[in-house]
Amino acid sequence: MELRICHLYPDVLNLYGDRGNILCLRRRLEWRGIGVSVDTRPIGSPAALGGFDLIFIGGGQDFEQEALLDDLHRGRDAEIRAAVDDGAAVLAICGGYQMLGNYYETHDGRRCDFVGAIDFYTVGGEKRMIGNYLFQCGTVSGGSVVVGFENHSGRTYLGAGVNPLGTVLAGFGNNGEDGTEGVRWKNVFGSYSHGPLLPKNPSLCDMILETALARKYGAVLLEPLPDMAEKNAHSEIANRLGAENKLAFERDS
Repeated sequence: MELRICHLYPDVLNLYGDRGNILCLRRRLEWRGIGVSVDTRPIGSPAALGGFDLIFIGGGQDFEQEALLDDLHRGRDAEIRAAVDDGAAVLAICGGYQMLGNYYETHDGRRCDFVGAIDFYTVGGEKRMIGNYLFQCGTVSGGSVVVGFENHSGRTYLGAGVNPLGTVLAGFGNNGEDGTEGVRWKNVFGSYSHGPLLPKNPSLCDMILETALARKYGAVLLEPLPDMAEKNAHSEIANRLGAENKLAFERDS
């Protein structure tokens, strides 16, 4: 077995160590003896996205920057839509997640049209939503509890029939209002979680890998890895956030 991974826009979308997600995906495949190749597609690359099993898009600042939008609308947006429709696995973080939606409207009312691969939109707010946070994935995404770090002023609202990646247990998530975090559409996993997301959430990482492998080879169940360090890091953060959330709840009651 082998997976072909694409790192899209690594030159501009690599905030808070998001590149670590690529390293985690690669290592967890290699440790199991599964072949993996990683290709990059920076701004201006003429190479197409066709043929990849998994596409990763990280987060970045000033996401509506002209250079990225120009590149998207020279045909990359159509390639992303085609990949999503064809069932390629996609992991998109923060700005990369927002990019998959219909548009981003800035706080001063300027609208930036995005890819439109999934029915949701994002609106900029005055207050940034920052901090470590905790959410639980939905059943279709494995049901694991995820720890991460969010830092975004955009409020994302999912369209009718579009499911979130999970439910917020502590923190803000998509918009700080409806308790949703991220998006799960076809084989797309979108999240606001930086950090990077995957090294301290091995269950979610394996869920994404199994999704990509199943599309190519049929149902796949990856053999377990020891994950002692990963689980200890996850538990430490989850316990800390759970305790903080409990104290906040008691203060507000």
